[in-house]
Amino acid sequence: MRILHTSDWHIGRSLYGRKRYDESAAFLDWLATLLESQSIDALIVSGDIFDTTTPSNRAQQIYYKFLCRIAASTCRHVVIIAGNHDSPSFLNAPKELLLVLNVHVVGSITQNLEDEVIVLSDNSDVPQAIVCAVPYLRDRDIRIVKPGESMEEKSGSLIRGVQRHYSDIGKIVEEKLKKYGSIPVIGMGHLFTAGGKIVEGDGVRELYVGSLAHIGKDAFPANIDYMALGHLHVPQKVGQCENIRYSGSPVPIGFSEAQQEKSVVIVDFETQPFKIELYTVPCFQSLERVTGTIDDITKKIDELRFKESNAWLEIEYRGKNIAADLRGVLDQSVEGSDMEILRIKNRRIIQDLMLQAKKEQTLDDLNEIEVFTRLLDSYEVLEDERPSLLQAYNEIITNLHEMDTNAQ
Repeated sequence: MRILHTSDWHIGRSLYGRKRYDESAAFLDWLATLLESQSIDALIVSGDIFDTTTPSNRAQQIYYKFLCRIAASTCRHVVIIAGNHDSPSFLNAPKELLLVLNVHVVGSITQNLEDEVIVLSDNSDVPQAIVCAVPYLRDRDIRIVKPGESMEEKSGSLIRGVQRHYSDIGKIVEEKLKKYGSIPVIGMGHLFTAGGKIVEGDGVRELYVGSLAHIGKDAFPANIDYMALGHLHVPQKVGQCENIRYSGSPVPIGFSEAQQEKSVVIVDFETQPFKIELYTVPCFQSLERVTGTIDDITKKIDELRFKESNAWLEIEYRGKNIAADLRGVLDQSVEGSDMEILRIKNRRIIQDLMLQAKKEQTLDDLNEIEVFTRLLDSYEVLEDERPSLLQAYNEIITNLHEMDTNAQ
């Protein structure tokens, strides 16, 4: 059995107003070719298929076209779980139809935990692997809310809820191993582990309120051979364990990930011990963050022009002097090339100009927490009163993000 682990496709994502459908389609074309060339038996996708709970028709078309192509390939199984960006009901809606194509979808937990334990068989119906397809576990799925809980109590309750869920799954796996013998066990999850690495601006939201509920590697059952995780966009091992990994996002979500090497993970259980390899994902749309003075920026753009780059640019001006007609100068510097400036940040180091820039900021420049913090500032809320207000606000935002708008 050879599996390929990937996650965090975020089909339908925008970058400063530019839709990125072409990149998603190009990645999935590349992935389909890799599945064939590497004789992959099962594709494991650990959540955040779409970037929003209400994906557009174009995003859906890209998704289903890929699944149809895989169904006709040598890859016999696809296992997909929902992430925190996905709508559980939307992913689950066609699951019975997709099952005919050997595409197993688990959008949410059910009353029957057996639904999350999937046995993958070969063409002769001989079991080859067991997959623990645990979707993103929402707060309400794994614990009972108690009034007056502190942030630490809430985090502890969340961690225990996740551990309990995986422990119950592990018991079901143990019974199946008694029945089927020694076959590989692949775990799945979409969560934030303790010590996980992120990069600023990567769009990764804290999955649990308070940001303390980061799950330790000991939460996963000991009978799992390989743990395929999603949510964090940086490819990484968990706690230095080779067999517990985030595959990372295959396409840079923003300019903060532009220089990251993206990859998918192939696990070969046909060797003893089993072998883990990372395969680098090509860059389908170059992103470049250019910073400095006007001279620094124009020099870098000239270098990119010489290389015939088609990069999307995020430019951050950090000069001390006022840059007259900054936009016009920069537009002229890329004129006639295939490059496009998506955003210009003006970081002039003059206090009065910085204050003026702050006044001119729009909601697009701020995240949800920054907006709320500005509101606290405007009402002169005391520092010792802010933690409880921020916690309550975080709970509201989390519940809004977790609301399944497609559910009846």
